[in-house]
Amino acid sequence: MGVLSAPVKNPGTFIEIKSSGDLDSLDPAWAFDTASYEALMNVYEPLIFYKRESVNDYVPILSEAVPSRHNDLISSDGLIYKFPIRQGVNFHQGGTLACEDVRYSMLRFMLYDRAGGPSELLLEPIAGLPGTRDETGAIVVDTPDLFSRITCDKETLVIKLKKPYGPFLSIMPMQSYVVSKTWAIKNGDWDGEPTTWQKFNNPKKEASFLYANMNGTGPFMLERWDKNLKQISLVRHEKYWRQPAVLERVIIKGVGEFGTRKLLLASGDADYLDETQGRQYEPQLAHLPGVKLYDFPYVRVEALYFTFKISTAGNTAIYSGKLDGEGIPPDFFTDKNVRKGFAHAFDADVYIKEILRGKANRPTGFMPKEMLGYNPKQPVYLYDSVKAKKYLEQAWGGQVWDKGFRMAIYYDANNTYRQMACEILKRGVEALNSKFKIDLRGIQWSTYLAESRAHKLPIFKIGWTADYTDPHNFAYAFLHSRGSYPLRQGFGYPEWDRMIDEANVTIDAKKREMIYFKLQEMAFEEVPQIYTDQPLVFRAMRDWVKGFYWNPMFPGVYFYGISKE
Repeated sequence: MGVLSAPVKNPGTFIEIKSSGDLDSLDPAWAFDTASYEALMNVYEPLIFYKRESVNDYVPILSEAVPSRHNDLISSDGLIYKFPIRQGVNFHQGGTLACEDVRYSMLRFMLYDRAGGPSELLLEPIAGLPGTRDETGAIVVDTPDLFSRITCDKETLVIKLKKPYGPFLSIMPMQSYVVSKTWAIKNGDWDGEPTTWQKFNNPKKEASFLYANMNGTGPFMLERWDKNLKQISLVRHEKYWRQPAVLERVIIKGVGEFGTRKLLLASGDADYLDETQGRQYEPQLAHLPGVKLYDFPYVRVEALYFTFKISTAGNTAIYSGKLDGEGIPPDFFTDKNVRKGFAHAFDADVYIKEILRGKANRPTGFMPKEMLGYNPKQPVYLYDSVKAKKYLEQAWGGQVWDKGFRMAIYYDANNTYRQMACEILKRGVEALNSKFKIDLRGIQWSTYLAESRAHKLPIFKIGWTADYTDPHNFAYAFLHSRGSYPLRQGFGYPEWDRMIDEANVTIDAKKREMIYFKLQEMAFEEVPQIYTDQPLVFRAMRDWVKGFYWNPMFPGVYFYGISKE
């Protein structure tokens, strides 16, 4: 006689628990982190989306067709893309989708262009620019030209690229979310006119109504975002253009203490546990009745980042702010010897084997295994205390070794993986010289992101998850002077920029690969980052969850189609 299954708890509500539920923003033009993206993916909709588990095949969503040369929705020269907009689609707060909503949303996405944000993903192929501003902050985008490149031919969106851009279609699933133009304007957002957008360029995070409010067309609607409780709840969109979702409500909540997370899952008061940041807890979940464990692939590279130009304003992380044994100067990591010494002091093997329980690969560079340009033969920095000592003895003309230093390293609170990585680095560096002192500090996720953008974290650990399935996404983010991490770290190499730009327009795959190989060699020599791991994601789920599937590009759970039975 078989064991009876436990009765399903809260059958209409799906409860996801995370170690941190701290979202950065609900605005599609601002959000650039996985926690925020999970909410966006379920409330807003793109023109096209991934076909279930595939990362290279797409299905139409707000577009009635996936553009191709075969259906004449991509021009023969690769410059024009047409998206026939689906009719009869309802926004959550009233009104129906029109092509002008899509046009407005894409222009808004590009023109908001907050520092370190996602706008570059569309600006580069459409405007031919990495950003709307130059290094001095002056506006450089040609407004009439940009507006002419995104137009509506009745209810067909027409996009004219600056030049052929192979990855363009792969950008659409996560970067073409559509908001209601009428609703946004009504609530004080940009009015859509070419003469007014500059007032909204590079905004403060909470300046827009869309920061904490949502109005999309997706299967779920925003019910409440409680930032203090680190909880967001979504409810079913009853007028959804497809069959309405089975689930009535979704709750995503951050719970910092593992014992509480385990109890919620074991009791059935949680359906899904995101333990990406707590692989060490796997044995405690392995034998819970009614619970299954999963390891899912993820197109992601994690690294430790050195800040070359540390902001001193109100910054306690650098203590005295001088190389006097009681702090570090703001340009401490501009000396390559410091970076190489730290790289050799980090024991990646211990981190992957003991902390990640072997459920990760050691990256050979910024390129993940799944991408063109990954080089399995690229040398990496191995833990070597002798080499670490040699480089730090040479750093700053011998002053680092003679005087010592004190600094703080930050990690996002409740992220045990990143905390342990910082502890391994601290232990490796401090063991070299009793004058070396590193303090560890945990802060909440949204603050962590803001402080890294403000150049206040001397070292920080974070990961890059693919925005689209092309190697340019990783090369640009990690090494281009306008990329997400170089902007936060404060470095730039013109030759790297040139090579990244060249690789992006090179059609020959072998030539592209050789450029990416060379870039990784150069990054190894300059070591602006320590590439630590490409992890699998660890999840625990109640066995009554049905209809769930995982795509390696997903930032979290796609709740449409899920039921509890």
